[in-house]
Amino acid sequence: MAEFTAKDVAALRQKTGAGMMDCKDALSETGGDEEKALELLKVKMGKKLGKLAAREAAEGTVQSYIHATGKVGVLVEVDCNTDFVARNEDFIAFAKDVAMHVAASPTVKYVNVEDVPQDEKDAELRVFVQQAEAEGKPENIREKIATGKLNKWLEEIVLVKQVHVNADKHESKTIEQIREQLSVTTGENVVVRRFERFAVGE
Repeated sequence: MAEFTAKDVAALRQKTGAGMMDCKDALSETGGDEEKALELLKVKMGKKLGKLAAREAAEGTVQSYIHATGKVGVLVEVDCNTDFVARNEDFIAFAKDVAMHVAASPTVKYVNVEDVPQDEKDAELRVFVQQAEAEGKPENIREKIATGKLNKWLEEIVLVKQVHVNADKHESKTIEQIREQLSVTTGENVVVRRFERFAVGE
């Protein structure tokens, strides 16, 4: 008889979103080994486990970063599906890394591209089209040049599009790529919900 408790079953259910009986069976088959049970559930349930991404991310953590000078501070909220993952060390470390990145990135204003107001994007695009015109670029490629510049501008102001400031640690991955990797590792919908950057004199 495999040795595991009802608490182990509940923990596996929180981590995967799978049913209680599925979790119990998986633990029975793997002799109570949670990691092996998790792998077994991924094989058995396949895409069903992926549906966690559609679940509301109602759990999470708020982490902070204060620069050594004491003149810049950041608060970040990162959410997930379960309290189990909200207490996960990697999840908390990710939130802290995001806070540190925001502290070092004074140009960042929004979490996602969808958060940037359309009128703001339209205004920037018009400026870039006018610049291309002033530079004497052919009319048929002005829009393409302007769109390229708009994407560059979005990289400056949108958090998830930025390469993390600690490029060595994160292998030059963007915040979005790091978030996706964590989402796969935890099996949950990881969401950078919001951030606030405070700087003395601003």
